Amino acid sequence: MAPVAEHATVRYTDAAGLADALDGADILFAYDFLTDALPAAWHAATSLKWIHVAAAGVDALMFPELRDSDVVVTNSRGVFDGAIAEYVLAQILSFAKDIPESLRLQHEHIWKHRESERIAGRSVLVVGTGPIGRAIARLLSAVGMTVRGSGRRPRDDDPDFGTVTTTADLPDALADVDFVVVAAPLTEQTRHLFDARMFAAMKSKARFVNVGRGELVRTDDLVEALRSGAIAGAALDVLDVEPLPEDHPLWDMPNVSITPHNSGDFVGWRDALVDVFIDNFHRHRSGEPLRNVVDKKLGYVPGA
Repeated sequence: MAPVAEHATVRYTDAAGLADALDGADILFAYDFLTDALPAAWHAATSLKWIHVAAAGVDALMFPELRDSDVVVTNSRGVFDGAIAEYVLAQILSFAKDIPESLRLQHEHIWKHRESERIAGRSVLVVGTGPIGRAIARLLSAVGMTVRGSGRRPRDDDPDFGTVTTTADLPDALADVDFVVVAAPLTEQTRHLFDARMFAAMKSKARFVNVGRGELVRTDDLVEALRSGAIAGAALDVLDVEPLPEDHPLWDMPNVSITPHNSGDFVGWRDALVDVFIDNFHRHRSGEPLRNVVDKKLGYVPGA
């Protein structure tokens, strides 16, 4: 933050002190992107002009008073794209090569020959055609997988997905793919998008990977789909309640992989987030257009 401190008074605060820190502040760098402290402190944001969020998703901050204000919101789009794409590929390979079972057998000192699946030629539907979804599509295509997208606008000539269908056609799109990867933003339109109906539309051998937001999924419906065999497995980096409660049934399901919301957290990610803010800070000072301006009505950067 040194380049910012050269030109501005920088105040650091936790949630409890946010209202005091906002008094007279022009800019808020929301480094804790999951904080719910801003609505209660909003009365003190009388001078605020710009909020930068240290994340791609801004759903935690989209409360009505902010949406209706003139305060500009930017996000950190672009920082996590490649890392999340690599995570998705790793989870798909883990399913195909049954890495969890190999580790279990190794732990028990059992030498047991087994066959594994190929991923080349297998089909993937990526739900969410923003930058993260595109990075996923490019990487999975590069290893020989057949990739399609699901987004807001249908098209047949997308450079990364080829064919993109809309959410209205999602059940049909789910019916014939081997892997479903969710990388959509959380909005009122996408909340609980994946419910019992969507899981029932999937192939029984399909695997589900969520790197978007936990609230995109009705978790009870996912648990039932896994228990009943409606789908074959799930890799979950995000849950609707985080941390996942210790007694939650997902922990003990053999066909489930759980990671603690760290799919994009590569070595150096914290510095990368600050670098995006610093770049935008210099743009703000010089009157240049800010990068990654969020449409507050949509809840994400347009074009994603």
